[in-house]
Formats: sequence, structure tokens, C-alpha cells
Amino acid sequence: MKIEKLINMTNDISNFFNAESDKEIAIEGIKNHLLRAWEPRMRAAIIAHYQENKEDPSLSDLARAAISRLS
Repeated sequence: MKIEKLINMTNDISNFFNAESDKEIAIEGIKNHLLRAWEPRMRAAIIAHYQENKEDPSLSDLARAAISRLS
């Protein structure tokens, strides 16, 4: 799967959790979703992308925070 698709999917998940007023709960929700719903190869790809591009503006702030807790 292309990294652009994974970025879009992660941002979509982040947009859902953005409604949560407590951002720590939102970040944990995103992280837990990625752990439960994504296959290991997908998680590995988004983690590798994050580690190489920590300031990637195409990832939302919540997405970056959640991915950082996976790596």
C-alpha cells in the first residue's frame, strides 16, 4: 500500500478522534485503533515514514503524536 494512502487513512482516523476535547484521550484512541485495526505491515510502514519524516506536514498533529507512541 502506498504511503500516501496510509497517511490519508491515519488523518481520517485522527479527524474522527479530533472531536474528543481531551487530546490525550484522542491520541490514545488513534494509537489503539492503529494497533487493533491495521495489519502489522501497515503499521510498520507508517512508523517508518514517521521516523524518517517527523515533521511531515501531510500528517496531522494528532496523527504524528499517536504514531510517535507506536514507535
